[in-house]
Amino acid sequence: MLLRIEDTDRERSQPELIQVIFDALEWLGIDWDGEPTYQTDHAPRHAEVVEQLLADGHAYRCDCTQEEVAARNKDAGGPPGYDGHCRDRGVGPEVPHVVRFRVPDEGSTGWDDIVRGEITFEHRNLEDFVLRRRDGNPMFIVANAVDDVDAAITHVVRGEDLINVTPKMLLVRAAMGVTEPITFAHLPLIVNEQRKKLSKRFGDVAIEDYRRRGILPEAMVNYLALLGWGPSDGVEVRPVGEIIDLFELSDIGQSGAMFDIKKLEAVNGEWIRSLDLDDFIARALPYVEGIDGFDAERFAAIAPVLQTRARVMTELADLCDFLFLDTPPTDPDAWQKAVAGNETAPALLDAAIAAYGGAVWTAESLHEATQTFAEAAGLKLGKAQAPIRVAVTGRTVGPPLFEALVVLGREATLTRLRAARERC
Repeated sequence: MLLRIEDTDRERSQPELIQVIFDALEWLGIDWDGEPTYQTDHAPRHAEVVEQLLADGHAYRCDCTQEEVAARNKDAGGPPGYDGHCRDRGVGPEVPHVVRFRVPDEGSTGWDDIVRGEITFEHRNLEDFVLRRRDGNPMFIVANAVDDVDAAITHVVRGEDLINVTPKMLLVRAAMGVTEPITFAHLPLIVNEQRKKLSKRFGDVAIEDYRRRGILPEAMVNYLALLGWGPSDGVEVRPVGEIIDLFELSDIGQSGAMFDIKKLEAVNGEWIRSLDLDDFIARALPYVEGIDGFDAERFAAIAPVLQTRARVMTELADLCDFLFLDTPPTDPDAWQKAVAGNETAPALLDAAIAAYGGAVWTAESLHEATQTFAEAAGLKLGKAQAPIRVAVTGRTVGPPLFEALVVLGREATLTRLRAARERC
């Protein structure tokens, strides 16, 4: 695997943007062979090929502006695109110009695409495309064609939005006298929930965004592999090594693959649960150590149950912050639902204060004590837990209640229960 930075578009190839590529690949654990190459470093070679195509009659100079081409097409009532005006005008190098490829008048160019099968373009439907801009810089088409030849690239795997570029690259290769075959696989585009192509300008598509949201790199690689492809045994969550063993380009579907955030988070949750505990704690620390009063030892105590609950690492702070704060977080909706608007809450809080005061401080004992006073009140355990959970944690959802109470400690638990009882 070679890494080539295609930086012929100077405006979009700033150093900080290129660094994002390296950072993303490193985070994902995707390595490459040899040193990365930069397309702009090969500019002399690209220029040499363009000059040779000019000398061989496969290309010509064109001094038409886009406005002139549009005006001629309008007057002639023809289709949009370049009309071949300068093919035989002999435009010289002394005037501002682009260099265009002379597409053959007859015949066709095609290839057997691994994903899409036979694809053919009739030459009469291809305009004479630009190889070199007016500023002397090569176009993407010629730079890629030349670099692929020089690097002996055998397979090009890319998005279906570049299908229309492929016959042009093949024509350039043929004009260069290249006879070695090259294999193409044009992948379906990744789309959002509205079935529209994911865009860098709209939506959440940057790898770094998902990293900040607490997606594990193993999960991200795993999920990306599932876009447009699925393992034959139906097991989707698995190490990348197994995916490599099972993967075949020919198994990729042709329809657009939807990027489903919920599925990504589900895959991520499974990866979180697969980590050994020490690894989970180490990866979780950046997401929780900023909580006021954070205590690493207390976090390690609650970590085993948090690991079973979290789908993304950014959820962890809200699941455990009550353990480190002097008083539980304030959630008016949770308080109203579970305590203020619950006529059984005062009695349940009284029962919990009485039972927990002398209970053995283990999750099993607290569970048993709560089950006892819940049954006495004619309630199921879940209903009886609700006001206790909000009184202690501040929220209606969180880690398993009794394990959380054990970590919080008897004194802090009773203090919060009494404070809640006074409020209601």
